[in-house]
Amino acid sequence: MSSEALLREMRQRLRDGGLHGCFLVRDLQTGQELGIDPDTPLPAASLVKIPLALATLERIRRGELSGSTMLTVEPGRITSPGPTGLSRFRHPARIAVDDLLYLSTSVSDGTAADALFALTPPAQVAEILREFGLQGISVRHTVRELTETPVERFDAAEAHLAHALAIEAGTSGRGHRVPQLDVTRANSGSARSYVELLQALWTPSAIPPEVAGRVRSLMTDNLLRQRIAPDFSSDASTWSSKTGTLLNLRHEVGVVEHSDGQAFAIAVLTESLVPASTQPDADAVMAQVARALRDHLRQL
Repeated sequence: MSSEALLREMRQRLRDGGLHGCFLVRDLQTGQELGIDPDTPLPAASLVKIPLALATLERIRRGELSGSTMLTVEPGRITSPGPTGLSRFRHPARIAVDDLLYLSTSVSDGTAADALFALTPPAQVAEILREFGLQGISVRHTVRELTETPVERFDAAEAHLAHALAIEAGTSGRGHRVPQLDVTRANSGSARSYVELLQALWTPSAIPPEVAGRVRSLMTDNLLRQRIAPDFSSDASTWSSKTGTLLNLRHEVGVVEHSDGQAFAIAVLTESLVPASTQPDADAVMAQVARALRDHLRQL
């Protein structure tokens, strides 16, 4: 099948699955890539925790922070479904910066991330990205703001109403009545900008090797593996990634490394058009499309 025919088929599969998807798969050895709307910016949700980890580790390398510093972190006390770790704690906890990095990146703990943002604010994270020559990822606010969405105002049985608002209240210019879904106000990025970040972490770049290596390790330890991981994990490959979920947004970016030495950076950013919180079929379609694009590139 030609690349054009495959992309047509995958676009149809996404439509049939109730998804608008932005995909990019890149061979990290050859630079060959295949994508669907890879330059369209979308709100990043928890994907922003990768730039946050990168900036925190770079400041540790510079001696501006210490990974062993103990911080008292107030509990998140969040009871709605989704948040993990300290976000669900009921009492304060003392945790080292190094361990907050693990909780934020590998467990996707929003409260841990905001403790790191208190040390390195969003504007400074964005500046460090620019220092490394990474463009197209906007870091504008902390993670706490992601939890203050319409879904918290409805009972669990009415969560579909918040998802309906998320789907219907956008504008043609990617603005949105929900601030967290407005690309001009939210943390945001495109599939291409996240693949550029992945390439900088996995191949020689301006990012110091010890910093890139730690970020890679945190992503390899990602505990949330229900989305893309089933199609990329095997005894002959390693899948390192970060997910992002917010209202109707479902994202995952990562790198699959094969035992034969091939490695592919994969960014999947999607918007569901179905007003429902739980959509395992959407996760499956995301993975199937990403796998088909990777398989096609691998055969070129």
